[in-house]
Amino acid sequence: MSDLQSTSSKKLVIPALGGIYSSLHEFAETLLRFIGGAALVTHGYSKILDPFGAAGMVEGIGFYPGSFWSPLLSATEFFGGILLAIGLLTRPAAFATMIVLLVTVWFHWSVQGQGYSGSEKSILWSAIMFFFVIRGANSHSVDAKIGRQF
Repeated sequence: MSDLQSTSSKKLVIPALGGIYSSLHEFAETLLRFIGGAALVTHGYSKILDPFGAAGMVEGIGFYPGSFWSPLLSATEFFGGILLAIGLLTRPAAFATMIVLLVTVWFHWSVQGQGYSGSEKSILWSAIMFFFVIRGANSHSVDAKIGRQF
């Protein structure tokens, strides 16, 4: 049973909304993917301009040598965000960025001792990336246009 069929077969409190939910289902998923990717691009933009600039930060959380990990972090955020936004290699891009975000959860929670309040955004973004690791892209993606998904 497809997602659209399962939505329409559920008993809604306001049945008239079923058509709206069904018609906006793919748009909402595409919007979430695009915004998630665009946010990663904007977050990684300064890092991609200076890929070694975060070397001290990544060493500060225990990733040595920083000169190796910093460019990987930069590329993952920036290029992973582009891939996610356009829906190309969606699952690997979401997986790579999810790993980066889970490291930031650990860093804010454990290393900086901020607990949930310091990790909240990274937890939310990790969950969004996990969604796309499992779902992949929908019909409004480059993956769909080329007829292949990872």
